[in-house]
Amino acid sequence: MNRFDRITAILIQLQARRVVSGPALAEQFGVSLRTIYRDMRTLEEAGVPITAEYGAGYSLVEGYRLPPVMFTREEATALLTAEKLAAHLTDAPTAHLGAAAMDKVRAVLRHPDRDHLATLAPHIQVLEPRDQAARPNAYQLLVAAVATRQVVRLRYQAADHHAPSTRDIEPIGLYLSQQWHVVAYCRLRQAFRNFRLDRIQQVDLSPEVFAPRLETLQQYWAAEADRRQKEKVVVRFQPAAMLPATLQRLHDTKHQYGWAHEHPLPAGELEMTLFLGSLPYLATWLLPYAGAVTVVEPLALHEHLRELAQRAHDFFCIPPARLT
Repeated sequence: MNRFDRITAILIQLQARRVVSGPALAEQFGVSLRTIYRDMRTLEEAGVPITAEYGAGYSLVEGYRLPPVMFTREEATALLTAEKLAAHLTDAPTAHLGAAAMDKVRAVLRHPDRDHLATLAPHIQVLEPRDQAARPNAYQLLVAAVATRQVVRLRYQAADHHAPSTRDIEPIGLYLSQQWHVVAYCRLRQAFRNFRLDRIQQVDLSPEVFAPRLETLQQYWAAEADRRQKEKVVVRFQPAAMLPATLQRLHDTKHQYGWAHEHPLPAGELEMTLFLGSLPYLATWLLPYAGAVTVVEPLALHEHLRELAQRAHDFFCIPPARLT
């Protein structure tokens, strides 16, 4: 980090917190305490109203703000949630960028709102997936590749292969559905593929720029529906019969099961249309919603659900004769 960027970052830190200690700044930016003293003098000479309290640290005179970005308390709280999501559900570079952006938000808040965020922060938690630490820093590189249309080389462990393979891909978008996925044209398979980020072992950004094939994820899903011969499935859910977390899981996972569209019904049900080539596969998704889902068509799906439920019953329900 050059001196200009460091001094700018120090100013943001001063506005993001009531008091900032010199040793903490020196540790954060990897410089000596004497360098921090010189940076503080530079800010003072530029007209920044800094006060120093012996044993505590540096602070800004109340009312000094960077021009002019203001957030409501509710907006700042929403951004705090986004910071925590980025920290635990993306990768380390994105988490670092999210934290830096949030410091800029705190820098322009009034002291009462800044204190409100500091009080609230420990009460909002995102549980980190168990394998998060082992993942490569893929998310930020893939986002950059989508924006710049750069080819990406992956070392990828597919679920149906014992050994990982090397893939050159042309990414068009990312989405989160239990796991992060990148949709990309795979040059090895000569077709669009859906890659899970937790199965990526290595990712490298190439200088090669690719010509666009599809523009959006919606176009990809529409093209997949046209390409495959799929059976139409219509089911009705009763949202009122589900816990909020169960309903959220339904919407988080529906794209993996051929979701096409949905609409609410007057009685409060949600009718969903899907196109999928494997009814048994769809039955394994629908069974946990027993009591809140009705199959409209096809009848064969109802039979698959019945058989699946029967197998579960036969396995878990011990006959009375075996209890003696």
